[in-house]
Amino acid sequence: MLTPVAYGLAIVLALFCVLIGVRFLTAPQAAATGYGVPAKADGDGAYLTIKGLRDLTFGVLGLALIAFADADAAAWYMLVVAIAPLGDTLIVLRHGGTKAVAFGIHFATAVAVLVSAALLFAI
Repeated sequence: MLTPVAYGLAIVLALFCVLIGVRFLTAPQAAATGYGVPAKADGDGAYLTIKGLRDLTFGVLGLALIAFADADAAAWYMLVVAIAPLGDTLIVLRHGGTKAVAFGIHFATAVAVLVSAALLFAI
């Protein structure tokens, strides 16, 4: 019973990373606004592209580990990847974003990733 839940949550989280990455690559201004810190229209778009590539890579790597490695490898991956949304929480708070976005999106994501890691470790 726990195995489908553990893998299901991990797959959903990895797919979300892929989708967020694609959004930053295809609609960077809108994605930055959704992130919680709107980008300046005349700012350096390279940084938004970097964010998109980072998230896309995280998602694809997570899916690869889920498909081709054991649960422990995927769990360790999730544990390490939780650093990104925790950092995103601090970035949003430091750069004028709202607490609702910082905690409601980024910190909640970190918690979900940590729960996913715990579930994967448990199977």
